[in-house]
This record gives sequence, structure tokens and C-alpha cells, in this order.
Amino acid sequence: MTSQGAETSVGGRSDRLSSRAIASLFLPVAVVGAALALVPLWLGDSRLMMGLAIGGLLFTCYVIAFNVIFGSTGQLFLCVGALAGIGGYGAALLGDRFGLPIVVSVLLATLFAAITGGILSWIAVRRSLGVIFTGIVTLIFALSFENLLLGLGDITGGESGFFLVTGSETFLRERIPPYYLFLGLVVLYLLVHGLLRRSHIGWAFRALRDDEVAAELTGVNVARYRIYGGLIGAGMLGLAAAVYAVNEGRISPTTFGFGEVDVVVLVMLAFGGIGTLFGPVLGAVVFTVLDELLIEFGQLRLVAYGVLIIVLFLWLPRGVIPTVRSLWLRIRGLESPGKLKSADPADGALEAVPEEIQSSD
Repeated sequence: MTSQGAETSVGGRSDRLSSRAIASLFLPVAVVGAALALVPLWLGDSRLMMGLAIGGLLFTCYVIAFNVIFGSTGQLFLCVGALAGIGGYGAALLGDRFGLPIVVSVLLATLFAAITGGILSWIAVRRSLGVIFTGIVTLIFALSFENLLLGLGDITGGESGFFLVTGSETFLRERIPPYYLFLGLVVLYLLVHGLLRRSHIGWAFRALRDDEVAAELTGVNVARYRIYGGLIGAGMLGLAAAVYAVNEGRISPTTFGFGEVDVVVLVMLAFGGIGTLFGPVLGAVVFTVLDELLIEFGQLRLVAYGVLIIVLFLWLPRGVIPTVRSLWLRIRGLESPGKLKSADPADGALEAVPEEIQSSD
């Protein structure tokens, strides 16, 4: 791997940050966006179905954001719902209780979520928490956040939540326009994640994810880039949830509950492919459809998700996209069988350190 500007492409190969590499990102993202843009042609007549489609795009945003945090930097944040809740409740309360404009409320709520994610990453780094302990700490944070919402019932509406006046007279409450707003967020998130993968930040993310000790020895400022991951991913979660709260017009603790958000997001990412660019899209689409098919089973869906997580990590640990790609390369004779065990095709990421990511004293 070359030292300056060599990054992983959409399929996981090493490319220089050239016009060809940029095109390899924008073209697939444009194709995915165009395909999803056709959904209202089939579902646009039904407000219920469009609501489900918007929910699918919302979870696509959640999974991409979680992929930035966990798939890129190896930080197991089991508080996706809580970080999203900071964005959702932040926008709702700032808009309805304090009368701030929608845009200002959404931006401030996004900032609150991003700062919280950065603080959680900082704590994990300062205390040298591994993947498991980071998951435990963030899970405790998620449960505490849910109890906080219930305890501040006079402000948050308690268990039943409250209805939002903010946004009631805008296109956000219409049937089809909000879908394209969320589709725009999905495309934006994919581009941001893809560009990060091709930048010196993405190089550092992969290095510290693959081997934190080796990355630090080669000059990567582990603390800085883990905090970057927490800030960026949490900001994405907060923004998507803030927009959704205004669009939905109602907010409650269950909207951002651990079982309703974190479990589903983890399953979606594990299915599509942890650390891949389009894995979140595949996982979200498949499980949005599957969730609707299993809706009559109620809370038993969570049992199915739990079993599926175990199955995925035991027999398909890399997810669908990386596994299919490796099998295709094997068929073409471009990859050895041993590569199937690799977590990321971009091996050897620690061979040289770009100057931009070397830690400074």
C-alpha cells in the first residue's frame, strides 16, 4: 500500500484519490439513489406504505452512522437509540418548548448528539476500554437516557411522549416530499462515509480498527481518530433523528428504545457487511421488508433478531457483501481462499503512515 493518498475503494481495493477513484464512489451511490427514488411510484398512493419507506430510509441513516463508529473504528456503541434520541428530543423540545426555528433546532440537536458521541469516545479512550467494555458503558448510558426521559415527564411527556407543533405547516408532514428528504440524507451519508474511506482519516480508522497497538506504534493518534469517529457518527444519528421527529409529529421513548433501534441496527449492519459502504443499505432494505412481514408477531420479532445475530456472527461473520465479493474473486481466480477469513480486503494497512495522521507530541 502506498503511503500518501492510497485508500480503499467501494469494493475494498486500494486506489489513489484520483478522479477515477472518486467516480467509483459517486457512480454507485448515484445508482443506489436513483433506484430508491423510484419507490414512491409504487407506494406513493398509500400514506402508511410511504411511512414505512421513510422508516426504512431512517434506519439506513442509522446503520451508516453506526458503521462509521463501529465498522470504521471498532467502537461498539450500544447507544445508537440514545444518541438518536438526543437529536430527536433535542429538536422537538427546542422547537416546541423554546420556539426556535426548525433549522436551528435540528442543527443544535445534531450538535448535542455529536458532542455526546465524542465524549463517549473520549471516555473509552482515556480509560482504555476494549470493545466489550465500551459496549457495556454505552449500554448503561442508553438505559440511563431512557430513564431520564421518563423521569423528566413534565418536559418530555414521559412514557407517552408528546405531539409536535413544529413542522406541522411544512412539507415535512406531507406524504411524499419527506421521503426524498430522507433519501437525500442517505445519499449524503454514503458520500461522506465513502470520502472518509478515501481520506487520511479513513486510513487511520482502518489502521486502529485492525490493530490499535500497531497503529499507535506507526504514528496514528488513536485517541484523536476514535473521537473523530464518535463525533461524526453521533452527529449523523442526531441529524437523521431530529428530522424524523419533526416529520413524524410525535415523539416518545419507544421511538429510540434499545430494542427498537440498537438491536435492529446491529442486525442490519451484520447482515449487509460491517465496514462496507453499501452493507447498511442492503441490510436496511432487507430488514425493513422483513420487519413488515413479521409485524404480526409483535415483540417476538426481537427474538428472531437475536437468533439471527448469533447465526450471522457464527456462519457469516463478514456479512453478505464481503462474502459474495470474496467468492466472486475466488471464482475468477483473483483471491486465495485464505482471504475469506480477512475482515477487510484492505490488509496491510500499517505498512506506511501518511504524514497527515501521524501523532504529534
